[in-house]
Amino acid sequence: MKFLISGGGTGGHIFPAISIANALRAVQPDCEILFIGANSRMEMERVPKAGYDIVGLDVQGLERMGVARNAPTRIVKNFAVIKNFIKSYFKAKKIVKDFAPDVAIGVGGYVSGAAMRAAAALKVPILLQEQNSFAGVTNKFLAKKAAKICVAYDGMEKFFPKEKIILTGNPVRELKIKNEELKIAYDYFGLNSDKKTLLVVGGSLGAKTINESIFNLIENVKCKMKNDLSDLQIIWQTGKNYYNKIAQKLEIEEQKQQNSAFYILHSTFYIAPFIDRMDFAYSIADLVISRAGASTISELCLLEKAAILVPSPNVAENHQYHNAMALVEKNAAILVLDNEAQKNLTTQAISTIFDNEKLDELRKNIAKLAVKNSAEKIAEEVMKLMINV
Repeated sequence: MKFLISGGGTGGHIFPAISIANALRAVQPDCEILFIGANSRMEMERVPKAGYDIVGLDVQGLERMGVARNAPTRIVKNFAVIKNFIKSYFKAKKIVKDFAPDVAIGVGGYVSGAAMRAAAALKVPILLQEQNSFAGVTNKFLAKKAAKICVAYDGMEKFFPKEKIILTGNPVRELKIKNEELKIAYDYFGLNSDKKTLLVVGGSLGAKTINESIFNLIENVKCKMKNDLSDLQIIWQTGKNYYNKIAQKLEIEEQKQQNSAFYILHSTFYIAPFIDRMDFAYSIADLVISRAGASTISELCLLEKAAILVPSPNVAENHQYHNAMALVEKNAAILVLDNEAQKNLTTQAISTIFDNEKLDELRKNIAKLAVKNSAEKIAEEVMKLMINV
């Protein structure tokens, strides 16, 4: 059996795609799986690390920032984007024809637009996976061509044909560790199990507003302006776009540790551009500050983590805000808007992390929203497509 999987650009598309591939391989150990990604994006590194082959297309997303400043520049850029999409479509068509997959799976991101369109043209059955509560442009564009559309939220018939929708939840990385591994997790980050741990993640590339807020918090702690924070420690993923600047400001020196950790202030903070052991980070976190990407929210639900969500305002259809509100309306997370983060985020974080009753309430409510075994459910739907062909 052969399966083609396409999507990427961010971890929110890549990690679900890899989880689906792992589930398919568990069902059919001898199957062949090929990914199609976008050249120069993180899937070209992450997918091979997960043990899968990937082919890259020179495709980019459209500029969709309105018609205000630099509109002529955006129009010129979009002509180039459309030209590259057409080229990528024909390249994808050749890839699909040569690989001859039994089913093609699109997980969103502009690259899957070219790949799934090519698969449809060659009569390959298509399954789409939509992570967000507000459907992405690519999946809406492909919906007519799809045989099935796996979603993570109720009410998605406003975007897709109702008869094609299957509620499966979002596939996520395997991140749960055993209780006996907690000490190993604390040691990995050089932290203290007696202190409250705040985990800050702004996505693989980083989040400017979140980073600026946390930088100010750390500066306050360093200057001893906040004596009540002596029991607080922070794991901070800055994103690769921001790490060097933050490290320079905080005068961080890389510690030659086995895990290439970055420390300041002797076991008070762990700061790194990217956290490889997110299983350890989540397991010891009392509170998580994060963007509201669909995969991250699914992970928080499954891991029963109290969270403050800061939706990115720079995403299509403001879908992260809708993702966050699906939790906030059930008292399963706290919302801080991006344009209010500089003023409110750290104050909200400090008041929450030392409020054990509030933490317990958030954990209990978010756990009720977890959808388990999502990747396995999607793999099952893929196999049904093969039977029906």
